[in-house]
Amino acid sequence: MVVGDVTTGTDVLVIGAGPAGYVAAIRAGQLDLDVTLVEKDAYGGTCLNYGCIPSKALITATDVAHEAATAEEMGIHADPAIDLAGMMDWKDGVVDQLTSGVEKLCKANGVTLLEGTAHFVDENTVRVSHSGEGQGSESLEFEHAVVATGSRPIEIPNFDFADEPVLDSRQALSLDSVPDSLVVVGAGYIGMELASVFAKLGTDVTVLEMLDSILPGYDDDLKRPVKKRATDLGIEFEFGYTASDWHDREEGGIRVVAEPAEQTAADGGSTAEQVADDRLELDVENVLVAVGREPVSDTLDLEEAGIETDERGFIDTDSRARTNVDHIFAVGDVAGEPMLAHKGSAEGKVAAEVIAGEPAALDHQAMPAVVFTDPEIATVGMTESEAEEAGFETTVGTFPFRASGRALTTGDSDGFVKVVADEADGYLLGASIVGPEASELIAELGLAIELGATLEDVAATVHAHPTLSESVMEAAENALDHAIHTLNR
Repeated sequence: MVVGDVTTGTDVLVIGAGPAGYVAAIRAGQLDLDVTLVEKDAYGGTCLNYGCIPSKALITATDVAHEAATAEEMGIHADPAIDLAGMMDWKDGVVDQLTSGVEKLCKANGVTLLEGTAHFVDENTVRVSHSGEGQGSESLEFEHAVVATGSRPIEIPNFDFADEPVLDSRQALSLDSVPDSLVVVGAGYIGMELASVFAKLGTDVTVLEMLDSILPGYDDDLKRPVKKRATDLGIEFEFGYTASDWHDREEGGIRVVAEPAEQTAADGGSTAEQVADDRLELDVENVLVAVGREPVSDTLDLEEAGIETDERGFIDTDSRARTNVDHIFAVGDVAGEPMLAHKGSAEGKVAAEVIAGEPAALDHQAMPAVVFTDPEIATVGMTESEAEEAGFETTVGTFPFRASGRALTTGDSDGFVKVVADEADGYLLGASIVGPEASELIAELGLAIELGATLEDVAATVHAHPTLSESVMEAAENALDHAIHTLNR
């Protein structure tokens, strides 16, 4: 039976049920607004289903296997057998638990769930097309709308994700067998995280990067331990190259062709100058393209509602998540950099509260960023150079994990904690960590920045011993020239 077009209404329409959208919907429901949440694929969005959660599950699982296999120094001798099907089943169980929880939380907070694809008809109406033959569509009128359609992997010329040997991050997280060899195109956070996962599964991994280093945008001292650990895992790097094409090989597998980039590469890779007349050819089983993500904004007919985007397709918003159309908001990846799930969730809360008439706004000064490489990298606030460019005279303190008793007892002591403060008054401006549990340790420093804490505040806070968090205290003490367990500046 074909369902005819019907029109319904709602106070708040949220398009997209990822971490930005479902948080906006739940918060709006808590504020006694009538909310409808439209999702075309899966509740929880890319993050819960195909990105953050499954990737971290596999990172954890492969870390367990790798640590067991390399713990001879601790007197442990093991040769773990990896059951990839079992690992994937466990990962899928984690995902299912979280996504079903999102659906239950939405319903418990009075959110109406609607499956389908939404596009704007005008600034107060969307048409929702339901998936499945004969399911029809319906129109939905709204007083306020929140666009939270997220992002998708960027394709590059000649590497179509529909071709079996070519993988995007979603496909790489759902393989039913471990590839013998893999080219990863892109040394950003997604490429580096997944390169480590496959290397620990036994895959021969080569990373192609057009720039001269891994993890663009992060300071060299943070990247150095990650690059070293990756090399120790057997990951090979070719800097200064762009992937240009691939073709099947008669003997099986594929050949990936890469051309020299314009700039000269360094950091251990071949230089463009050295291979000016040559192409790089790599024979592998699969190629993973991880060159970044782009906003999903081209399917919404935004122009029908008068919503403006920038040249890359991101929707422009202000500090209250409003677009140029006063009653329409945008949150999460579709609203621009940084494309972080927790940033999207924070924006979702702000949008809901602004719609409800509350004086909410988003402050990015204490927005953390984490890379789940081995070792992890985490940052919050300003770097030393950013603080100086902003006009601050800075004082800096560091503490190496090799001086941490707890880090040494875990067998993982690479890296450090670094804090940056205003020299005049000691207020914390930023922090960066590379090392064990950096993703967890950064929260204390984010809170310190949010509360306007000083170095003295952090240094005077007694931290339990032996813990990794003592390193935060010691870094603050180092900036004050009275660290106990490392040499002061």
